[in-house]
Amino acid sequence: MTKNYIELNKEAWNQKTKIHVKSNFYNNEAFNKGGLSLNDIETALLTDIENKKVLHLQCHFGQDTISLCRMGAREVVGIDLSDAAIEEAIKLNAKTGEPARFVCCNLYDLPKELHETFDMVFTSYGTIGWLPDVNKWAAVVAHFLAPGGTFVFAEFHPVVWMFDDDFKEIKYRYFTDEPIIETTGTYTDGGEAEQQTTVGWNHGIAEVIAALLNQGLVLEKIQEYDYSPHPCFKNCVAIAPKKYRIEGMGAKLPMVYALKLRKPI
Repeated sequence: MTKNYIELNKEAWNQKTKIHVKSNFYNNEAFNKGGLSLNDIETALLTDIENKKVLHLQCHFGQDTISLCRMGAREVVGIDLSDAAIEEAIKLNAKTGEPARFVCCNLYDLPKELHETFDMVFTSYGTIGWLPDVNKWAAVVAHFLAPGGTFVFAEFHPVVWMFDDDFKEIKYRYFTDEPIIETTGTYTDGGEAEQQTTVGWNHGIAEVIAALLNQGLVLEKIQEYDYSPHPCFKNCVAIAPKKYRIEGMGAKLPMVYALKLRKPI
């Protein structure tokens, strides 16, 4: 592998973005009419967002960033590695007129690019798996939180990432180990013929929580869920609106976990 993981993942997400903005999965047409892209799992932890200044890490092309504004945030800054995603986010926000702005940056470099603090930091779904070191990630979260600020995090459960794509066998370790290099398509419609090479890592829940606690944050809530709000895996079946499980597994598989932490005053 001649390119580093940042270059490979940026190229992959630039390609994915072109597909995602046109997909039924993201449904930009409905979103532009005023909808929210956030799910019950996140909104249950965002009850104190009113009039807050929020930093949204790994924002993709901005739907959740704009949704945070629609939920009452005073201002939201979205950041993402993909320049194509940030370009689309800026265009999308221009149509909505919400108080959002966007920064294209590798997450670990963000303290060099952004010089302000926030009442809340938010990130969700398919984010930390692209980062080799959650300790550095947690340091970025803590760096941008103002005293008394909250961190809200929803992510796919690391047990999900242990399986092969078809959920037929355990393929990867639960714990962070060697990078996982794959060449696959994307999770939305419209990209069936597209293939991108990506580099990822699995991070166990204890690893994630320990990294955040080591930054002095205080854990307020933790919850695990036996469903995903997104049908972004193979063999997904709907059990209720915006609730999906893997066919044949029923409620046996943990699919999502969510955290809320606070930075002491």
